[in-house]
Amino acid sequence: MATVIDADTHVVESEAVWEFFDEELAHLKPVLVGTTEPSTGQPRNRWVIGRRLIPQPAGPGGHNAQAPPADAEVLASKFWGGKSLQDLPYRLQAADEMSVDVQVVYPTLFIVYLTGDPQLELGLCRAYNRFMADVWSNSGGRLRWILVPPLQSVDRAIEEMHYGVANGAVGVLFRGMEGSRSLCDPYFFPVYDEAQKLGLPVCIHTGAGNPAITEAFDTTIVQSFPQQRLLPLIGFHDLVSHRVPERFPDLRIGFIETSASWVPYLLHYLKHRVRDGSNRWEGGVLKDYRLFVACEADEDISYLAQCIPEDQLLIGSDWGHTDPSANYSIVDELNAREDVEPELKEKILSHNPRSFYRM
Repeated sequence: MATVIDADTHVVESEAVWEFFDEELAHLKPVLVGTTEPSTGQPRNRWVIGRRLIPQPAGPGGHNAQAPPADAEVLASKFWGGKSLQDLPYRLQAADEMSVDVQVVYPTLFIVYLTGDPQLELGLCRAYNRFMADVWSNSGGRLRWILVPPLQSVDRAIEEMHYGVANGAVGVLFRGMEGSRSLCDPYFFPVYDEAQKLGLPVCIHTGAGNPAITEAFDTTIVQSFPQQRLLPLIGFHDLVSHRVPERFPDLRIGFIETSASWVPYLLHYLKHRVRDGSNRWEGGVLKDYRLFVACEADEDISYLAQCIPEDQLLIGSDWGHTDPSANYSIVDELNAREDVEPELKEKILSHNPRSFYRM
């Protein structure tokens, strides 16, 4: 098989990330503090970021961001070293054991809305991007990364995109909503335009991007479903129904870590909502709009390939996380499936992520 690309893995941020904080913004640097988890009474580390505790405890407004472990034994483990990208040999060994040649690394903290302070956001994003550039430079090209743009400052976001292109980044992170803004908001158009010029895809990852929606739900009841898992679907709806990709004919857009079985439902919904008489809602819109979707190894992939073009399906292991999306056996499981044609397997594992991330 050609080069296998794991289209969605993660780093869990450690204090090493903030070593790259700009000196003039050092007073805004996150601080790691020890706390107690209210539901269990167990020790738990959290970040203080802009006077907020991250992750917030389970309950109303909670979310499942992560911080370094409080347990000294876990903190010293190779698995933590791999998750935090402080032990690159172990991370690459884990990729080898999965038969993966290249991992694409997404953040963990930044899939949650962290702050409404543009200066703090800039400091966080710049530190993270420089940390990941350093990781890429020491990984032999096997760890590529998704850039975090400070979207509250469009000019600075574009500066960061140029930095990322020169330092191993292969995409720009978005959530299904960014604060109170829809992804079809013209505010983001300069970012989309620059992304297409630079060849960077927009990567819409599951995450709690809208603080009002996050605050509306109790995670002890809904876990992460409405405030995180549904936001990429909102982004898909808004971008497609408002024909935003038509404005940016070279822009690729991906929907990551939200499975793919929602696509037939949304296409059916949009067909009845828009009622433009076209047949694009049978799946042609994904090809025309250059929309890629990450599936999971146990989905009905043969069925999904009837409405998602075969050239636009990806797959990721979620390596670094232990939530329901994590599956460190994606290569073996996909290759073992007899209901998926070998050519489609190779597209999902190799050709399609190469095309989407333009490696």
